[in-house]
Amino acid sequence: MIVKVRNLVKRYGNLVALDHLSLSVKEGEIFGLLGPNGSGKTTAINCILSLLKYDKGEIEIFNQPMSPDAYNIKRDIGIVMQNVAVYNELTVYGNIDYFCGLYITDKRKRRELVKEAIDFAGLGEYTHFYPKKLSSGLLRRLNIACGIAHKPKLIILDEPTVAVDPQSRNKILEGIMKLNEQGATVIYTSHYMEEVEQICSMITILDKGRAIVTGTKEQLKDMITMGEKITVETFGLSDTQLSAIKGLPNVISVDYKDNLLVIKSSKGRNNLENILDVVKKEDIRFGKIYSELPTLNDVFLEITGKELRD
Repeated sequence: MIVKVRNLVKRYGNLVALDHLSLSVKEGEIFGLLGPNGSGKTTAINCILSLLKYDKGEIEIFNQPMSPDAYNIKRDIGIVMQNVAVYNELTVYGNIDYFCGLYITDKRKRRELVKEAIDFAGLGEYTHFYPKKLSSGLLRRLNIACGIAHKPKLIILDEPTVAVDPQSRNKILEGIMKLNEQGATVIYTSHYMEEVEQICSMITILDKGRAIVTGTKEQLKDMITMGEKITVETFGLSDTQLSAIKGLPNVISVDYKDNLLVIKSSKGRNNLENILDVVKKEDIRFGKIYSELPTLNDVFLEITGKELRD
């Protein structure tokens, strides 16, 4: 295991920020920590990096105990925190060169790595720009380039796409997958379930400082009863028509609001076909009908009773 966390507890007075959290990250994974704001993701990362004291638990990185002065471990870790941390007095090139220089003393090697990081982040046109001249998306990409320029074995990214444009977000996600393909193990925290589904090979969902479930996205979705959500745009449904839909096999719940009929069904092969039969038989007027497989938000909702973004 690259990272092992056992029974981690962190309290702020009476508030339990991490409640006996345990995690295991294997070499080569993109490990996602998914949870709403305030669930403990950033606190967990700060504890793993020994940037924050904790009340109880054990943390190992590269099979060695982690501590504030474990510099032999830290030199193989790349950190990209939620808040952008670059020097406004330095150019794009200067920032990447400075942070890379904290780990790489050989000037020739450092020049090569800085160039690779600039190319990786797509910052070639901006090397002489100062941070204040960059858009939020470019600033995030600079932040990532500074954190990964020294080619670390473990890269930890805490909400790296917050407040960036879609183009920059896609660039960042593509870059993370490329780093993983090149051999880096990645821990990625986010409250954007779409991002976690897209790039993460293993996922832990956090809530109130606890790991409520861990698995691949397929395994997590198999844990819940809902297998399909069917949405129908329709107008003026009668109680009789609603009852006909509720009586169908595999139907778990039916919600009708603002001319949208949302039907959640358990796993089955003919759910959409059965609904279309009722629509035709009951002469239900409709617009669009579409079917969706479960999302990680559905997993979170069924397990905790609330939306992931609440």
